[in-house]
Amino acid sequence: MWVLVFFDLPTETKKDLKNYAKFRKDILADGFQMFQFSIYMRHCSSKENADVHIKRVKSRLPEKGHVGIMCITDKQFGMMEIFRGHEVMEIEPPPQQLELF
Repeated sequence: MWVLVFFDLPTETKKDLKNYAKFRKDILADGFQMFQFSIYMRHCSSKENADVHIKRVKSRLPEKGHVGIMCITDKQFGMMEIFRGHEVMEIEPPPQQLELF
């Protein structure tokens, strides 16, 4: 399962810029990767694990701006077509989960 976080935060004042940078830094520290500007994603091994990371994002919401959170399955993510110009980009498979006994 993939968790995507979309955001559009104001950057007009120094305080806005600081809040933007803090939010971005916090979600990066939680394992999210930049997919596009203002779109970050993270692979989660289960719905329960995704819920934990969604709760963390919600706890770090800035005062202003718009933030969206969406979960999609590995299959849905794999059906996405990504282009750079006219070139089709390969989608990396999700990381393998290790089981320790």
